Amino acid sequence: MLDFRVATFLCVCQTMNFTQAAKALNITQPAVSQHIRFLEEAYKVRLFHYENKKLSLTPAGCILYKRLTALKNDEQALRAELHSRVTEIEEIALGVTMTVGEYAIIGPLAAMLRRHPERNVKLRFGNTTQLLQMLAEGTIQMALVEGYYPKDQYAHYRYSTEDYIGVCAASHVFAHGEPRTFSDLLGERLLVREEGSGTRNILERNLALRGMKIEHFIHFTEVGNMHTIIGLLCRDCGISFLYKTAVEHELANHMLREIQLLDFSMQHDFDFIWEKGSIYTEQYQAFGRELAACARDVARGGDVRNEMEIVPLPEQV
Repeated sequence: MLDFRVATFLCVCQTMNFTQAAKALNITQPAVSQHIRFLEEAYKVRLFHYENKKLSLTPAGCILYKRLTALKNDEQALRAELHSRVTEIEEIALGVTMTVGEYAIIGPLAAMLRRHPERNVKLRFGNTTQLLQMLAEGTIQMALVEGYYPKDQYAHYRYSTEDYIGVCAASHVFAHGEPRTFSDLLGERLLVREEGSGTRNILERNLALRGMKIEHFIHFTEVGNMHTIIGLLCRDCGISFLYKTAVEHELANHMLREIQLLDFSMQHDFDFIWEKGSIYTEQYQAFGRELAACARDVARGGDVRNEMEIVPLPEQV
């Protein structure tokens, strides 16, 4: 069990405010200061720097925050592991982005659950930014993301590589003829996900490489749900950029078509990520490998139960 002063330190790191941390923890501000001083004396380093009324972590504080976050999350995973020894039920909390959860994981996850009836999976949805926060808070143990994330801060395992494309209604007529480059699309209505979404972040980075922003489109509509974006696309209400896996049905049935551009062609990885340095890395890798194998088998139209040996996740020692 981690020292209660660790919880204080992590809370201050999240709020960057002693008063807010005291309120969140239901203790006094002097108690918060005392807990931080104790840790600084124990580790013989300064953890925070205060300048211009702004609190920030020192380099040593950043290291301690990363390590203690991993330890806190591992402790929660340890509690679940110990409980599973009593109930004989495995449990894992997995966060997924909207695109992954709605279009890229259902079949593989169903195959895995059929193989492992003893396994409980807590599936949490959020955009990439929200999932990174859930990892930091320990709400989830792993995340499957399709956006950019700081790879140096997380352990990761590739789930799949997906095509990222521009799409419009099959009957859509462009105002100035078929587009050849990104700039030819600026007169169109762009349907785009909310800020923090991996799908949007990829588009923003591609636009930035060309000196462009989403706001350069004459019209754009921000939508926080992929189903709604696809529905609007099918009704010829604009264009969008998203993962091909999300619209394979609509493309195959000629409801939507791909926008072919000379200056745009890309693929992007869907990655499992978890806290770097976790003692459960081997277990998380095994989970990721198995689900990725299920995905490949589902794509081939096979039955994963007949082709893979059923093995439990590795035990921790």
